[in-house]
Amino acid sequence: MRIYPTFFRLVFSGMDPELAHRIGFDLIRAAARTPAGPVLRRLMRPSAVLRTEALGLTFPSPFGLAAGFDKEGSGIAALGNLGFGHVEVGTVTAQAQPGNAKPRLFRLVEDRAVINRMGFNNDGAAAVAPRLAKARKSLTKAFGDPHPVIGVNIGKTKTVDLADAVADYLASARELAPYADYLAVNVSSPNTPGLRLLQDISSLRPLLAQVGSAADEAAGRHVPLLVKIAPDLTDADIDDVAELALSLQLDGVIAVNTTVTRENLVTDPERVIACGVGGLSGAPLKKRSLEVLHRLHARLGQDGPAIISVGGVETAADAQERLDAGAALVQGYTAFLYEGPFWAARINRGLARSARRAAKG
Repeated sequence: MRIYPTFFRLVFSGMDPELAHRIGFDLIRAAARTPAGPVLRRLMRPSAVLRTEALGLTFPSPFGLAAGFDKEGSGIAALGNLGFGHVEVGTVTAQAQPGNAKPRLFRLVEDRAVINRMGFNNDGAAAVAPRLAKARKSLTKAFGDPHPVIGVNIGKTKTVDLADAVADYLASARELAPYADYLAVNVSSPNTPGLRLLQDISSLRPLLAQVGSAADEAAGRHVPLLVKIAPDLTDADIDDVAELALSLQLDGVIAVNTTVTRENLVTDPERVIACGVGGLSGAPLKKRSLEVLHRLHARLGQDGPAIISVGGVETAADAQERLDAGAALVQGYTAFLYEGPFWAARINRGLARSARRAAKG
């Protein structure tokens, strides 16, 4: 199972990262359509000891795939076969858009990191919605109960003015909420001009309040609502988000998105500069992600809105550290690119060992 890092080094490392991602995702989806699909599902299925209650939902594992890998809901069931307890689709925007000009995805292999300025490239909410509906049926049929949870991450269409951002988010929420197990509002990507300004509490409060109401109305049920924040917020800003989450009775906070900083990297600085602007993800984000988690948990409390911790998670030990620090759920993404298709199952096995040890006292 550890053959993939060698395969990555020999095959994918010299390939354009976006092309490698597309090929890898195509292979995962293709495998799901063959007799290997049910075999993978059975072998990778998380242990029952990992069943987790969060957001009013039942997750087969606390470990899931962060938004960014499956931007358009085209491979949810296939990714579920690999052991992810949830798959967060997106970021999806109300209108289809091509994203930023290529190249827009860069690997920093020495740092086990990635820089991206994708720019929310996706097919738009109206095209994604029926894929989510189909995936919900497929997951129920293939996995029974519990099955991998579908999260949907929504963002602002680039061409929409900030003054009209709320209406844009509402359009996505109404289209997608009926098929989402939970909805995440992304106001923290650095790759859509002006988007992070929506993290200001005066803008964020009405946005979240209206999206939550619209989602519940469209779905005819309560759709758990979360907000995804940046690691570059000040501690005071994080405290404000926590206070807002409590006052609005949000279901959770996802912490954190990618960072615009380039600190503590071992990659040659000239190579980093050559990559240009964009969000940095992967191992270098671990320290800050943990800091934000600790601060949020201290302010939200054990019984407050759930925290989904993401950023720099590579191993079962990393995931367990987040759970021990107060995260209800944990996500990863960048390490998936470096570790390959058995990564989630490997983390689940490690988490299951920890759970059994804890049960024995």
